Amino acid sequence: MLKQLEISGFKSFAHKVTFDFSSNVTAIVGPNGAGKSNIAEAFRFALGEQSIKSMRGKRSEDLIFNGSHSLARTNRASVAVVFDNTAHTFKLDFDEVIIERSVFRDGTSEYTINGSKVRLRDIQELLSGANIGDAGHHIISQGEADRILLARPRERREILEDALGLKVYEFKKQEAQRKLEKTEENIKQVEAVHRELTPHLRFLSKQVEKLEHTKEIRLELVDVSQVYFAIEDAYLSKEKSRAMAAKATAVEAFTSVSAELSAIDIHTMHSEEGEKMAHTVRAAEQTLEQTVQEHAKLAREVGRVEGMLSAACDRHREITHNHYTKIPRNDLVIFRDEIERQVHEISNEPSALKAALSTISRITHVFFEKFVVRDDDFLAEEEQAVHKLENEKVSLLVKESAFAQSVERAHNVLQRAREVAAANEETIREGQHRLVDLAQTKAREEAVVAREEARFSELVVLTKVCEREKGEVLALAGVAAVSYTPLEEAPTEDRAKQEERRHSMERLKIRLEESGGTGEDLRKEHEDALAREKFLSGELSDLAQSTSSLRTLIDDLNEELAKSFAHGLIQVNESFTRFFALMFGGGGAQLVLEEISEQDEDDEDIITTRLSQRPGIEISVHLPKKRVQSLIQLSGGERALTSIALIFAMSQVNPPPFLILDETDTALDEANSRRYGDMIENLAKHSQLIVITHNRETMSRASIIYGVTMGDNSVSKLLSIKFDEAVQVAK
Repeated sequence: MLKQLEISGFKSFAHKVTFDFSSNVTAIVGPNGAGKSNIAEAFRFALGEQSIKSMRGKRSEDLIFNGSHSLARTNRASVAVVFDNTAHTFKLDFDEVIIERSVFRDGTSEYTINGSKVRLRDIQELLSGANIGDAGHHIISQGEADRILLARPRERREILEDALGLKVYEFKKQEAQRKLEKTEENIKQVEAVHRELTPHLRFLSKQVEKLEHTKEIRLELVDVSQVYFAIEDAYLSKEKSRAMAAKATAVEAFTSVSAELSAIDIHTMHSEEGEKMAHTVRAAEQTLEQTVQEHAKLAREVGRVEGMLSAACDRHREITHNHYTKIPRNDLVIFRDEIERQVHEISNEPSALKAALSTISRITHVFFEKFVVRDDDFLAEEEQAVHKLENEKVSLLVKESAFAQSVERAHNVLQRAREVAAANEETIREGQHRLVDLAQTKAREEAVVAREEARFSELVVLTKVCEREKGEVLALAGVAAVSYTPLEEAPTEDRAKQEERRHSMERLKIRLEESGGTGEDLRKEHEDALAREKFLSGELSDLAQSTSSLRTLIDDLNEELAKSFAHGLIQVNESFTRFFALMFGGGGAQLVLEEISEQDEDDEDIITTRLSQRPGIEISVHLPKKRVQSLIQLSGGERALTSIALIFAMSQVNPPPFLILDETDTALDEANSRRYGDMIENLAKHSQLIVITHNRETMSRASIIYGVTMGDNSVSKLLSIKFDEAVQVAK
């Protein structure tokens, strides 16, 4: 049931006004131009009308109050229609349903249901469920009373379907049609993917068949790899142990040699000792050379003195031959022997030199005292000269003897120095030889350490390579692990046999790779393709089933729509004929399908079949006492009466919650106005009526009358009269 209409900023209603529709018939009256028809258009606007032209405008901005000389224009127009939903006419869990639409100057619209924003389609579906369609059969605006008469057959059919409440079937059918189109599009896409997948799946199937032939190769590879890896692991383990042991031995030797080299460097090979020894030898050689030179010089001096003494002696003998007494022979012999003895003692015992010299001096003195007699001074001088020379000779002999001893001592020192130097050089040479040997040993052991480290590193790399190869074999063989029994010790066989095993394994790996290896990726791809194909086949089956279901649903909806329309058409025709005869005092009128013969008009089965093809609706009228061949031949009043009869007939069959009639009684005379009023009272039993009229007869049938006026500010104002309350007041 319609409760209220709230208008704000819509057209001439600048201020918010509220209409209360608590009675079955409400009349809206007022002078022309006051804004009465704006009320009917406000209903159209709120219920989703999209044609601005049908609301007497060119653009949405024309629906907003545009201002006057005393009022500024508004930026928003809104209309809210309030329904009583206690009977759940609308399929919402609310006792009151408020449908509101707002329009803004930027042209945007906003729809709400009970304050929540919704889409236009949500409004349309909600209204269609309450038999309030968008074809406008429940709102007949000014000048549109005969719109259904002038409409094309297809449009007339849509108006009739809307009036019969069949729009819900249309919504369901359109939704099913959209789903069907979407499903058919999905089928095309799935079929395209399926067509692309099919040849690829065939290719994969053939490849999988080829993979079955590689099973023997994989088994052989597993067998060969079991033996190869068992031997290889044992060999690598043994080699690593040997390399570690050899390295440890070499490190120990290297450490020992390094310590010995350090000791030689510190205690034996010190360079200062060699230099000091060389300096000592050079000093001894220089001393010896200098002593020898001094000795030679002294010897030359002794020779000179001996020569001078010999000459002096010769002169003395010559002089003394005649002057000196001959010395007895025995005494001379004794003197000679004594001299020779003393000289011998001097030569053998350098320490007795002084005593010998004293003895020589004494003997000489005695000799001259006993045997020599001076004749004159000359002889004395000669004797003194000889004596002096003899003393000088003795002195030189003493010096010569001392120098001889010095030469001997220097020679001995030099000899000892040379011996020590030679011994030291020998020690140095031996140390150098030892140092070279130790250095060579150190280098050799260091090389052994480096070689064994390199070998161990190589073995580590080989171990990693072996592990990687195991992984490759696992991958190619398609097994979780290559099981083998580890060997405690590698076989003592030629490594060439292991290389042969390796080459055999490599050849098998190549064959597997050429054949696709284990083919796990290919098998996985094949399984995925199979699953994909199965899924697509299932999708196609489901989509085909959905398509079939949707087609069946559409067919059922068409059939149901056709049956309901056929049944409704018969009922509308019955009411149309009755109302037409009532309005014209006789005659008759019928709604007929296009290309339906007159004899089949009463056959519901024929009409149902024809309706499945959705033909348009024609109107056939028979006026009393008048031959009329078409609607065009009717006068304006006759068209108005025919329209009213048809509208009332459609409303009688499936009454809408409310019906708005905007000056549909303008062309009626007094008699027809009464008939019109009677039909209004009859329709008010099934629907709320809102009549916009100037007709007094029509006004008399209303319980509430709203008067609409307009002042100088171009704003519509509202006055109301409730006759029931007025009667109570009058009483």
